[in-house]
Amino acid sequence: MEIKNVSNLVILLLLYFNGLYAQSDTARAPLTPRIVNIVNFIRLIEPRDTAITKDVLYQTVENQIALMKKYHVGGTFLLQYDALIDPRYQRLLKSLPRDQFEIGAWWELPQPLIKKAGIKWRGKYAWDWHSDVGFSVGYTPKEREKIIDTYFADFKKIFGYYPGSVASWVIDAHSLDYMYDKYRIVASANCKDQVGTDGFTLWGGYWNQAYYPSRINAYMPAQHAEKQLPLPIFRMLGSDPIRQYADGRSVTTLEPVYGHAGGNEQWVNWFFQTFTNDPALGFNYTQAGQENSFTWAAMQKGLELQIPLIARLQREGKIRVETLGQSGRWFRKTYPVTPATTFAVTRDLGESDQKTLWYNSRYYRTNLLWKHGRLRIVDVHLFNEAIPDKYLHAVTTVNQSYFYTLPVVDGFQWGARGNPEGFRLMAAKDGKEEEVSGGDPVFTHALSKKAHVLWPSANGKFEIGLDEEQLTITVQDSPAPDWFLELRVAADAHTPLEKTDSRAAVYMFDGHTYRLKVAQGSVSTGVSGSLYRIYPRNNSIVLRLSDQ
Repeated sequence: MEIKNVSNLVILLLLYFNGLYAQSDTARAPLTPRIVNIVNFIRLIEPRDTAITKDVLYQTVENQIALMKKYHVGGTFLLQYDALIDPRYQRLLKSLPRDQFEIGAWWELPQPLIKKAGIKWRGKYAWDWHSDVGFSVGYTPKEREKIIDTYFADFKKIFGYYPGSVASWVIDAHSLDYMYDKYRIVASANCKDQVGTDGFTLWGGYWNQAYYPSRINAYMPAQHAEKQLPLPIFRMLGSDPIRQYADGRSVTTLEPVYGHAGGNEQWVNWFFQTFTNDPALGFNYTQAGQENSFTWAAMQKGLELQIPLIARLQREGKIRVETLGQSGRWFRKTYPVTPATTFAVTRDLGESDQKTLWYNSRYYRTNLLWKHGRLRIVDVHLFNEAIPDKYLHAVTTVNQSYFYTLPVVDGFQWGARGNPEGFRLMAAKDGKEEEVSGGDPVFTHALSKKAHVLWPSANGKFEIGLDEEQLTITVQDSPAPDWFLELRVAADAHTPLEKTDSRAAVYMFDGHTYRLKVAQGSVSTGVSGSLYRIYPRNNSIVLRLSDQ
Protein backbone atom coordinates (compact mmCIF):
# COMPACT_ATOMS: atom_id res chain seq x y z
CA MET A 1 0.00 0.00 0.00
CA GLU A 2 1.31 3.46 -0.87
CA ILE A 3 2.27 5.83 1.94
CA LYS A 4 -0.38 8.30 0.78
CA ASN A 5 -3.08 5.63 1.10
CA VAL A 6 -1.78 4.59 4.50
CA SER A 7 -1.95 8.20 5.69
CA ASN A 8 -5.47 8.55 4.42
CA LEU A 9 -6.45 5.33 6.18
CA VAL A 10 -4.93 6.54 9.45
CA ILE A 11 -6.83 9.82 9.17
CA LEU A 12 -10.09 7.98 8.51
CA LEU A 13 -9.51 5.67 11.48
CA LEU A 14 -8.76 8.62 13.75
CA LEU A 15 -11.92 10.35 12.64
CA TYR A 16 -13.89 7.17 13.20
CA PHE A 17 -12.62 6.53 16.70
CA ASN A 18 -12.98 10.19 17.60
CA GLY A 19 -16.61 9.86 16.58
CA LEU A 20 -17.13 7.09 19.10
CA TYR A 21 -16.83 9.55 21.94
CA ALA A 22 -19.43 11.98 23.23
CA GLN A 23 -17.29 14.91 24.36
CA SER A 24 -18.59 18.15 25.84
CA ASP A 25 -18.62 20.43 22.80
CA THR A 26 -21.11 23.23 22.33
CA ALA A 27 -20.20 23.58 18.65
CA ARG A 28 -21.20 20.04 17.75
CA ALA A 29 -24.48 18.21 18.16
CA PRO A 30 -24.20 15.28 20.55
CA LEU A 31 -23.66 11.81 19.15
CA THR A 32 -25.75 10.12 21.82
CA PRO A 33 -29.51 10.72 21.72
CA ARG A 34 -30.90 13.44 23.97
CA ILE A 35 -34.60 12.70 24.39
CA VAL A 36 -37.24 15.05 25.79
CA ASN A 37 -40.79 13.94 26.61
CA ILE A 38 -43.31 16.71 27.23
CA VAL A 39 -45.82 14.99 29.50
CA ASN A 40 -48.85 16.81 30.91
CA PHE A 41 -51.34 14.89 33.01
CA ILE A 42 -54.92 15.85 33.61
CA ARG A 43 -57.20 15.74 36.64
CA LEU A 44 -60.86 16.75 36.52
CA ILE A 45 -61.03 18.30 40.00
CA GLU A 46 -58.74 19.83 42.63
CA PRO A 47 -60.39 19.56 46.08
CA ARG A 48 -57.45 21.10 47.91
CA ASP A 49 -58.25 24.62 46.67
CA THR A 50 -61.75 25.90 45.97
CA ALA A 51 -60.36 28.55 43.60
CA ILE A 52 -59.16 25.80 41.27
CA THR A 53 -62.39 24.96 39.49
CA LYS A 54 -63.05 22.50 36.70
CA ASP A 55 -62.92 25.40 34.25
CA VAL A 56 -59.55 26.56 35.55
CA LEU A 57 -58.16 23.05 35.13
CA TYR A 58 -59.61 22.71 31.63
CA GLN A 59 -58.28 26.09 30.52
CA THR A 60 -54.83 25.07 31.77
CA VAL A 61 -54.81 22.14 29.36
CA GLU A 62 -56.09 24.35 26.52
CA ASN A 63 -53.21 26.75 27.11
CA GLN A 64 -50.65 23.93 27.25
CA ILE A 65 -51.88 22.62 23.90
CA ALA A 66 -51.87 26.09 22.34
CA LEU A 67 -48.27 26.70 23.43
CA MET A 68 -47.08 23.33 22.14
CA LYS A 69 -48.84 23.88 18.80
CA LYS A 70 -47.38 27.38 18.50
CA TYR A 71 -43.85 26.00 18.70
CA HIS A 72 -44.57 22.79 16.77
CA VAL A 73 -43.64 20.35 19.51
CA GLY A 74 -45.70 17.28 20.28
CA GLY A 75 -46.12 15.44 23.52
CA THR A 76 -48.16 13.19 25.76
CA PHE A 77 -51.34 13.92 27.69
CA LEU A 78 -52.21 11.41 30.40
CA LEU A 79 -55.77 11.23 31.70
CA GLN A 80 -56.90 10.46 35.20
CA TYR A 81 -60.15 8.49 34.97
CA ASP A 82 -62.44 11.35 35.99
CA ALA A 83 -61.00 13.47 33.17
CA LEU A 84 -61.14 10.51 30.79
CA ILE A 85 -64.93 10.26 31.10
CA ASP A 86 -65.49 14.01 30.85
CA PRO A 87 -66.93 15.02 27.42
CA ARG A 88 -65.00 18.31 27.25
CA TYR A 89 -61.63 16.60 27.58
CA GLN A 90 -62.69 13.89 25.15
CA ARG A 91 -63.51 16.46 22.47
CA LEU A 92 -60.36 18.47 23.10
CA LEU A 93 -57.95 15.55 23.00
CA LYS A 94 -59.62 13.77 20.08
CA SER A 95 -58.98 16.91 18.03
CA LEU A 96 -55.19 16.59 18.42
CA PRO A 97 -53.19 15.11 15.52
CA ARG A 98 -52.16 11.59 16.51
CA ASP A 99 -48.82 11.84 14.72
CA GLN A 100 -47.79 14.59 17.18
CA PHE A 101 -49.73 13.92 20.37
CA GLU A 102 -50.27 10.80 22.44
CA ILE A 103 -53.14 10.17 24.85
CA GLY A 104 -52.48 7.77 27.71
CA ALA A 105 -53.38 6.99 31.32
CA TRP A 106 -52.45 8.85 34.50
CA TRP A 107 -52.64 6.20 37.22
CA GLU A 108 -54.20 8.01 40.13
CA LEU A 109 -57.47 6.38 41.11
CA PRO A 110 -60.49 8.65 41.74
CA GLN A 111 -63.89 7.74 43.11
CA PRO A 112 -65.72 7.17 39.77
CA LEU A 113 -63.15 4.54 38.72
CA ILE A 114 -63.13 2.72 42.04
CA LYS A 115 -66.93 2.62 42.26
CA LYS A 116 -67.30 1.40 38.68
CA ALA A 117 -64.81 -1.37 39.44
CA GLY A 118 -67.15 -2.51 42.23
CA ILE A 119 -64.91 -1.45 45.11
CA LYS A 120 -65.90 0.64 48.12
CA TRP A 121 -64.54 4.19 48.03
CA ARG A 122 -62.56 5.14 51.15
CA GLY A 123 -61.54 8.68 50.23
CA LYS A 124 -62.55 12.02 51.69
CA TYR A 125 -63.05 13.58 48.26
CA ALA A 126 -63.90 12.35 44.76
CA TRP A 127 -60.17 12.53 44.11
CA ASP A 128 -58.09 11.75 47.18
CA TRP A 129 -54.31 12.07 46.77
CA HIS A 130 -53.34 9.87 49.73
CA SER A 131 -51.26 6.76 48.96
CA ASP A 132 -53.70 4.31 50.54
CA VAL A 133 -56.70 5.64 48.56
CA GLY A 134 -55.60 7.30 45.34
CA PHE A 135 -52.89 4.87 44.21
CA SER A 136 -52.67 1.21 43.28
CA VAL A 137 -50.56 0.38 46.34
CA GLY A 138 -53.69 0.92 48.46
CA TYR A 139 -55.61 -1.93 46.81
CA THR A 140 -55.21 -5.71 46.76
CA PRO A 141 -53.82 -7.37 43.63
CA LYS A 142 -57.27 -8.64 42.62
CA GLU A 143 -58.75 -5.17 43.12
CA ARG A 144 -55.97 -3.69 41.01
CA GLU A 145 -56.89 -6.01 38.14
CA LYS A 146 -60.55 -4.93 38.31
CA ILE A 147 -59.53 -1.27 38.33
CA ILE A 148 -57.22 -1.77 35.34
CA ASP A 149 -59.84 -3.64 33.34
CA THR A 150 -62.42 -0.92 34.04
CA TYR A 151 -60.13 1.93 32.99
CA PHE A 152 -58.80 0.22 29.87
CA ALA A 153 -62.27 -0.83 28.68
CA ASP A 154 -63.62 2.72 29.00
CA PHE A 155 -60.54 4.23 27.40
CA LYS A 156 -61.02 1.98 24.37
CA LYS A 157 -64.71 2.86 24.13
CA ILE A 158 -63.81 6.54 24.05
CA PHE A 159 -60.67 6.58 21.87
CA GLY A 160 -60.97 3.30 19.96
CA TYR A 161 -57.71 1.82 21.24
CA TYR A 162 -56.03 0.92 24.52
CA PRO A 163 -53.56 3.39 26.08
CA GLY A 164 -49.92 2.65 25.30
CA SER A 165 -48.42 4.75 28.07
CA VAL A 166 -49.35 4.63 31.75
CA ALA A 167 -47.56 6.73 34.35
CA SER A 168 -47.92 7.75 37.98
CA TRP A 169 -45.88 8.86 40.95
CA VAL A 170 -45.81 5.21 42.04
CA ILE A 171 -47.12 2.00 40.48
CA ASP A 172 -46.67 -1.48 41.94
CA ALA A 173 -45.17 -4.44 40.07
CA HIS A 174 -48.38 -6.47 39.97
CA SER A 175 -50.25 -3.66 38.21
CA LEU A 176 -47.50 -3.12 35.65
CA ASP A 177 -47.22 -6.85 34.95
CA TYR A 178 -50.97 -7.07 34.42
CA MET A 179 -51.11 -4.00 32.15
CA TYR A 180 -48.23 -5.27 30.04
CA ASP A 181 -49.31 -8.91 29.80
CA LYS A 182 -52.97 -8.20 29.02
CA TYR A 183 -52.92 -4.83 27.26
CA ARG A 184 -49.36 -4.58 25.95
CA ILE A 185 -48.59 -1.09 27.18
CA VAL A 186 -45.31 0.20 25.73
CA ALA A 187 -44.04 2.70 28.32
CA SER A 188 -44.44 3.79 31.90
CA ALA A 189 -42.98 6.50 34.11
CA ASN A 190 -42.61 7.03 37.84
CA CYS A 191 -41.54 9.80 40.16
CA LYS A 192 -38.03 11.14 40.50
CA ASP A 193 -35.99 9.99 43.49
CA GLN A 194 -37.23 11.74 46.63
CA VAL A 195 -37.72 11.08 50.34
CA GLY A 196 -41.19 11.63 51.77
CA THR A 197 -42.41 14.35 49.41
CA ASP A 198 -46.23 14.15 49.14
CA GLY A 199 -46.12 10.79 50.89
CA PHE A 200 -43.88 9.10 48.31
CA THR A 201 -40.39 7.76 48.95
CA LEU A 202 -38.46 6.38 45.99
CA TRP A 203 -34.79 6.26 46.85
CA GLY A 204 -31.79 4.47 45.41
CA GLY A 205 -33.18 3.46 42.01
CA TYR A 206 -31.95 3.89 38.47
CA TRP A 207 -31.22 7.62 38.50
CA ASN A 208 -33.04 9.36 35.67
CA GLN A 209 -33.12 7.82 32.13
CA ALA A 210 -35.08 4.53 31.98
CA TYR A 211 -34.84 0.90 33.04
CA TYR A 212 -36.54 -2.50 32.80
CA PRO A 213 -37.93 -3.42 36.23
CA SER A 214 -37.93 -6.79 37.90
CA ARG A 215 -41.17 -8.68 37.43
CA ILE A 216 -41.65 -8.55 41.21
CA ASN A 217 -40.42 -5.02 41.93
CA ALA A 218 -41.50 -2.02 39.87
CA TYR A 219 -38.67 0.14 41.23
CA MET A 220 -35.83 -2.38 41.07
CA PRO A 221 -33.97 -2.81 37.78
CA ALA A 222 -33.67 -6.44 36.72
CA GLN A 223 -30.29 -7.98 35.98
CA HIS A 224 -31.42 -10.69 33.56
CA ALA A 225 -33.80 -10.62 30.60
CA GLU A 226 -35.76 -13.61 31.86
CA LYS A 227 -36.48 -11.87 35.18
CA GLN A 228 -37.36 -8.44 33.80
CA LEU A 229 -40.64 -6.93 32.75
CA PRO A 230 -39.82 -5.79 29.19
CA LEU A 231 -41.53 -2.46 29.77
CA PRO A 232 -39.29 0.63 29.98
CA ILE A 233 -39.95 2.86 32.97
CA PHE A 234 -38.79 6.47 32.57
CA ARG A 235 -37.93 8.69 35.54
CA MET A 236 -40.04 11.83 35.68
CA LEU A 237 -39.60 15.53 36.32
CA GLY A 238 -36.08 16.41 35.15
CA SER A 239 -34.13 16.37 38.42
CA ASP A 240 -31.25 18.72 39.10
CA PRO A 241 -28.30 16.27 39.03
CA ILE A 242 -26.64 17.96 42.00
CA ARG A 243 -29.19 19.76 44.20
CA GLN A 244 -32.12 17.34 43.95
CA TYR A 245 -29.89 14.64 45.44
CA ALA A 246 -28.16 16.85 48.01
CA ASP A 247 -31.57 17.57 49.52
CA GLY A 248 -33.80 14.62 48.67
CA ARG A 249 -36.79 16.24 50.36
CA SER A 250 -36.68 19.26 48.07
CA VAL A 251 -38.15 19.71 44.60
CA THR A 252 -35.45 21.06 42.30
CA THR A 253 -36.70 19.91 38.93
CA LEU A 254 -37.77 21.01 35.47
CA GLU A 255 -41.34 21.47 36.72
CA PRO A 256 -42.20 25.01 35.56
CA VAL A 257 -44.02 26.04 38.75
CA TYR A 258 -40.81 26.16 40.83
CA GLY A 259 -39.23 29.59 40.65
CA HIS A 260 -35.80 28.38 41.79
CA ALA A 261 -35.66 25.66 39.12
CA GLY A 262 -37.99 24.98 36.17
CA GLY A 263 -39.52 28.46 36.36
CA ASN A 264 -36.14 30.21 36.56
CA GLU A 265 -34.50 31.28 33.29
CA GLN A 266 -30.93 30.89 34.53
CA TRP A 267 -31.58 27.41 35.87
CA VAL A 268 -33.49 26.30 32.76
CA ASN A 269 -30.73 27.49 30.42
CA TRP A 270 -28.09 25.79 32.55
CA PHE A 271 -30.06 22.53 32.73
CA PHE A 272 -30.50 22.25 28.98
CA GLN A 273 -26.91 23.32 28.36
CA THR A 274 -25.58 20.43 30.43
CA PHE A 275 -28.32 18.09 29.15
CA THR A 276 -27.42 18.64 25.51
CA ASN A 277 -23.68 19.26 25.58
CA ASP A 278 -22.10 17.34 28.43
CA PRO A 279 -20.96 13.75 27.82
CA ALA A 280 -23.67 11.08 28.03
CA LEU A 281 -23.25 7.35 27.86
CA GLY A 282 -26.06 5.57 26.02
CA PHE A 283 -28.61 8.40 25.93
CA ASN A 284 -29.79 11.35 27.97
CA TYR A 285 -33.42 11.83 28.95
CA THR A 286 -35.64 14.38 30.62
CA GLN A 287 -39.37 14.93 31.07
CA ALA A 288 -40.90 18.39 30.78
CA GLY A 289 -44.52 19.41 31.39
CA GLN A 290 -46.82 19.77 34.39
CA GLU A 291 -50.11 18.48 35.81
CA ASN A 292 -53.05 20.83 35.37
CA SER A 293 -53.68 21.01 39.14
CA PHE A 294 -50.99 23.69 39.41
CA THR A 295 -53.01 25.92 37.00
CA TRP A 296 -51.86 27.96 34.03
CA ALA A 297 -51.20 31.06 36.14
CA ALA A 298 -48.53 29.17 38.10
CA MET A 299 -46.87 27.35 35.20
CA GLN A 300 -47.15 29.89 32.37
CA LYS A 301 -43.85 31.68 32.98
CA GLY A 302 -41.87 28.44 33.23
CA LEU A 303 -43.46 26.79 30.21
CA GLU A 304 -43.00 29.93 28.12
CA LEU A 305 -39.30 29.72 28.99
CA GLN A 306 -38.98 26.03 28.31
CA ILE A 307 -41.11 25.24 25.27
CA PRO A 308 -39.44 27.75 22.87
CA LEU A 309 -36.02 26.51 24.06
CA ILE A 310 -36.99 22.87 23.55
CA ALA A 311 -38.32 23.73 20.08
CA ARG A 312 -35.08 25.50 19.14
CA LEU A 313 -32.90 22.64 20.36
CA GLN A 314 -35.03 20.26 18.32
CA ARG A 315 -34.59 22.37 15.17
CA GLU A 316 -30.84 22.43 15.77
CA GLY A 317 -30.78 18.64 15.99
CA LYS A 318 -29.52 18.62 19.57
CA ILE A 319 -32.54 16.86 21.06
CA ARG A 320 -35.38 14.57 20.05
CA VAL A 321 -38.84 15.58 21.25
CA GLU A 322 -40.95 12.43 21.45
CA THR A 323 -44.09 11.12 23.04
CA LEU A 324 -43.62 8.78 25.97
CA GLY A 325 -44.85 5.91 23.82
CA GLN A 326 -42.37 6.68 21.03
CA SER A 327 -39.50 6.70 23.54
CA GLY A 328 -40.73 3.43 25.02
CA ARG A 329 -40.78 1.71 21.63
CA TRP A 330 -37.32 3.07 20.80
CA PHE A 331 -35.94 1.87 24.12
CA ARG A 332 -37.40 -1.60 23.65
CA LYS A 333 -35.97 -1.86 20.13
CA THR A 334 -32.56 -0.56 21.20
CA TYR A 335 -31.91 -2.35 24.50
CA PRO A 336 -32.57 -6.02 25.30
CA VAL A 337 -31.72 -5.37 28.96
CA THR A 338 -31.33 -2.21 31.03
CA PRO A 339 -28.42 -0.24 29.55
CA ALA A 340 -25.54 1.56 31.19
CA THR A 341 -26.08 5.34 31.08
CA THR A 342 -24.64 8.49 32.59
CA PHE A 343 -25.72 12.04 33.35
CA ALA A 344 -22.80 14.43 33.68
CA VAL A 345 -22.33 18.04 34.75
CA THR A 346 -19.01 19.61 33.75
CA ARG A 347 -20.01 23.17 34.66
CA ASP A 348 -22.44 23.92 37.46
CA LEU A 349 -24.96 26.71 37.85
CA GLY A 350 -23.75 30.22 38.66
CA GLU A 351 -20.56 30.53 40.69
CA SER A 352 -20.60 26.93 41.94
CA ASP A 353 -17.57 24.84 41.02
CA GLN A 354 -19.36 21.51 41.54
CA LYS A 355 -19.16 18.78 38.92
CA THR A 356 -20.85 15.42 38.95
CA LEU A 357 -21.25 12.13 37.15
CA TRP A 358 -24.17 9.77 37.63
CA TYR A 359 -23.60 6.23 36.37
CA ASN A 360 -26.34 3.61 36.14
CA SER A 361 -26.33 0.01 35.05
CA ARG A 362 -28.63 -2.94 35.63
CA TYR A 363 -26.50 -3.85 38.67
CA TYR A 364 -25.98 -0.56 40.51
CA ARG A 365 -25.94 3.21 40.44
CA THR A 366 -23.29 5.59 41.72
CA ASN A 367 -22.69 9.32 41.93
CA LEU A 368 -19.29 10.99 41.86
CA LEU A 369 -19.30 14.59 43.09
CA TRP A 370 -16.48 17.13 42.92
CA LYS A 371 -16.72 20.22 45.12
CA HIS A 372 -13.96 22.72 45.92
CA GLY A 373 -11.54 20.47 44.04
CA ARG A 374 -12.27 17.36 46.12
CA LEU A 375 -13.99 14.14 45.16
CA ARG A 376 -16.65 12.25 47.07
CA ILE A 377 -18.43 9.12 45.97
CA VAL A 378 -21.70 10.18 47.56
CA ASP A 379 -23.95 7.37 46.36
CA VAL A 380 -23.74 3.65 45.69
CA HIS A 381 -26.93 1.58 45.57
CA LEU A 382 -27.07 -2.05 44.47
CA PHE A 383 -29.92 -3.66 42.51
CA ASN A 384 -31.30 -7.15 43.10
CA GLU A 385 -34.14 -8.49 40.95
CA ALA A 386 -35.03 -11.15 43.56
CA ILE A 387 -36.24 -8.60 46.12
CA PRO A 388 -39.98 -7.92 45.78
CA ASP A 389 -41.44 -4.49 46.30
CA LYS A 390 -43.48 -4.00 49.48
CA TYR A 391 -46.76 -3.95 47.55
CA LEU A 392 -46.43 -7.02 45.38
CA HIS A 393 -49.03 -8.76 47.58
CA ALA A 394 -49.62 -6.29 50.42
CA VAL A 395 -51.28 -2.86 50.57
CA THR A 396 -50.35 0.35 52.31
CA THR A 397 -52.77 1.50 54.98
CA VAL A 398 -51.17 4.91 55.55
CA ASN A 399 -50.46 7.97 53.45
CA GLN A 400 -46.97 6.75 52.63
CA SER A 401 -45.44 4.41 50.09
CA TYR A 402 -41.83 3.26 50.07
CA PHE A 403 -39.64 1.98 47.27
CA TYR A 404 -35.96 1.28 47.94
CA THR A 405 -32.90 -0.50 46.59
CA LEU A 406 -29.83 -1.57 48.62
CA PRO A 407 -27.70 1.29 50.02
CA VAL A 408 -23.92 0.95 50.24
CA VAL A 409 -23.37 4.70 50.30
CA ASP A 410 -26.31 7.04 50.86
CA GLY A 411 -24.82 10.51 50.88
CA PHE A 412 -28.06 12.41 51.44
CA GLN A 413 -29.45 10.28 54.25
CA TRP A 414 -26.07 9.71 55.91
CA GLY A 415 -24.85 13.29 55.58
CA ALA A 416 -26.11 16.77 56.38
CA ARG A 417 -28.88 18.46 54.39
CA GLY A 418 -27.34 19.97 51.27
CA ASN A 419 -23.96 18.39 52.05
CA PRO A 420 -23.95 14.67 51.18
CA GLU A 421 -21.31 12.42 52.73
CA GLY A 422 -19.66 9.35 51.22
CA PHE A 423 -16.34 7.85 50.25
CA ARG A 424 -13.61 10.46 50.42
CA LEU A 425 -10.42 9.98 48.47
CA MET A 426 -7.60 10.35 50.99
CA ALA A 427 -3.80 10.42 50.84
CA ALA A 428 -1.11 10.17 53.50
CA LYS A 429 2.08 12.17 53.36
CA ASP A 430 4.67 12.78 56.04
CA GLY A 431 2.47 11.09 58.61
CA LYS A 432 -0.53 13.32 57.83
CA GLU A 433 -3.79 12.18 56.22
CA GLU A 434 -5.86 14.59 54.18
CA GLU A 435 -8.34 14.65 51.32
CA VAL A 436 -6.92 14.59 47.82
CA SER A 437 -7.49 17.85 45.96
CA GLY A 438 -7.11 18.52 42.27
CA GLY A 439 -8.31 20.13 39.09
CA ASP A 440 -11.25 19.49 36.82
CA PRO A 441 -12.22 15.89 36.02
CA VAL A 442 -12.44 14.89 32.37
CA PHE A 443 -15.32 12.59 31.41
CA THR A 444 -14.85 10.40 28.35
CA HIS A 445 -17.62 7.97 27.46
CA ALA A 446 -17.24 5.49 24.64
CA LEU A 447 -20.46 4.37 23.00
CA SER A 448 -20.54 1.16 24.99
CA LYS A 449 -21.17 0.21 28.61
CA LYS A 450 -18.19 2.02 30.10
CA ALA A 451 -17.58 5.50 31.48
CA HIS A 452 -14.15 6.92 32.17
CA VAL A 453 -12.91 9.76 34.34
CA LEU A 454 -9.41 11.22 34.42
CA TRP A 455 -8.80 13.50 37.39
CA PRO A 456 -5.47 15.35 37.76
CA SER A 457 -4.63 15.99 41.39
CA ALA A 458 -1.80 17.05 43.62
CA ASN A 459 -1.31 13.33 44.38
CA GLY A 460 -1.17 12.12 40.79
CA LYS A 461 -3.61 11.42 37.97
CA PHE A 462 -6.50 9.35 39.23
CA GLU A 463 -8.30 7.23 36.68
CA ILE A 464 -11.82 6.04 37.45
CA GLY A 465 -13.47 3.40 35.31
CA LEU A 466 -17.12 2.47 35.57
CA ASP A 467 -18.64 -0.49 33.83
CA GLU A 468 -21.78 -2.55 34.29
CA GLU A 469 -20.47 -4.61 37.20
CA GLN A 470 -17.62 -2.75 38.89
CA LEU A 471 -15.91 0.51 39.73
CA THR A 472 -12.13 0.82 39.40
CA ILE A 473 -9.83 3.54 40.74
CA THR A 474 -6.17 3.65 39.72
CA VAL A 475 -3.35 6.18 39.99
CA GLN A 476 -1.34 6.54 36.81
CA ASP A 477 1.81 7.95 38.46
CA SER A 478 4.64 5.73 39.60
CA PRO A 479 5.54 5.54 42.39
CA ALA A 480 1.95 5.97 43.48
CA PRO A 481 1.01 8.04 46.54
CA ASP A 482 -0.18 6.42 49.74
CA TRP A 483 -3.93 6.74 49.10
CA PHE A 484 -7.19 5.10 50.18
CA LEU A 485 -10.97 5.52 50.29
CA GLU A 486 -12.65 6.39 53.57
CA LEU A 487 -16.42 6.15 54.07
CA ARG A 488 -17.55 8.97 56.33
CA VAL A 489 -21.03 9.71 57.64
CA ALA A 490 -22.64 12.33 59.86
CA ALA A 491 -22.41 11.76 63.60
CA ASP A 492 -26.13 11.02 63.92
CA ALA A 493 -26.41 8.86 60.79
CA HIS A 494 -28.06 5.44 61.01
CA THR A 495 -26.48 3.11 58.50
CA PRO A 496 -27.19 -0.55 57.65
CA LEU A 497 -23.53 -1.58 57.93
CA GLU A 498 -23.24 -4.83 59.89
CA LYS A 499 -19.55 -5.70 59.74
CA THR A 500 -16.45 -5.73 57.59
CA ASP A 501 -13.77 -8.23 56.75
CA SER A 502 -10.64 -7.82 54.66
CA ARG A 503 -12.49 -8.29 51.36
CA ALA A 504 -16.02 -6.95 51.92
CA ALA A 505 -18.38 -4.72 53.85
CA VAL A 506 -21.57 -6.51 54.89
CA TYR A 507 -24.89 -4.67 55.16
CA MET A 508 -28.40 -5.48 56.37
CA PHE A 509 -31.23 -3.30 55.04
CA ASP A 510 -34.96 -3.90 55.24
CA GLY A 511 -34.38 -7.58 56.06
CA HIS A 512 -31.92 -8.20 53.20
CA THR A 513 -28.22 -9.00 53.64
CA TYR A 514 -25.81 -7.89 50.92
CA ARG A 515 -22.19 -6.87 50.58
CA LEU A 516 -19.79 -4.53 48.88
CA LYS A 517 -17.11 -6.80 47.49
CA VAL A 518 -13.57 -5.52 47.12
CA ALA A 519 -12.14 -7.49 44.21
CA GLN A 520 -8.82 -5.67 44.43
CA GLY A 521 -7.70 -3.94 47.58
CA SER A 522 -8.41 -4.53 51.26
CA VAL A 523 -10.93 -3.31 53.84
CA SER A 524 -10.00 -2.08 57.30
CA THR A 525 -12.02 -0.63 60.16
CA GLY A 526 -12.69 3.08 60.20
CA VAL A 527 -11.31 5.69 62.54
CA SER A 528 -12.68 8.96 63.96
CA GLY A 529 -16.06 9.23 62.27
CA SER A 530 -15.56 6.88 59.34
CA LEU A 531 -17.26 3.51 58.88
CA TYR A 532 -14.36 1.81 57.14
CA ARG A 533 -11.46 2.28 54.76
CA ILE A 534 -10.49 0.59 51.51
CA TYR A 535 -6.79 0.44 50.63
CA PRO A 536 -5.47 -0.27 47.12
CA ARG A 537 -3.49 -3.27 46.00
CA ASN A 538 -1.00 -2.84 43.18
CA ASN A 539 -2.13 0.78 42.95
CA SER A 540 -5.78 -0.06 42.25
CA ILE A 541 -9.08 -0.46 44.04
CA VAL A 542 -11.76 -2.53 42.31
CA LEU A 543 -15.24 -2.61 43.81
CA ARG A 544 -17.39 -5.47 42.57
CA LEU A 545 -20.99 -4.23 42.43
CA SER A 546 -22.84 -7.22 40.97
CA ASP A 547 -23.66 -10.79 41.97
CA GLN A 548 -25.38 -9.81 45.21
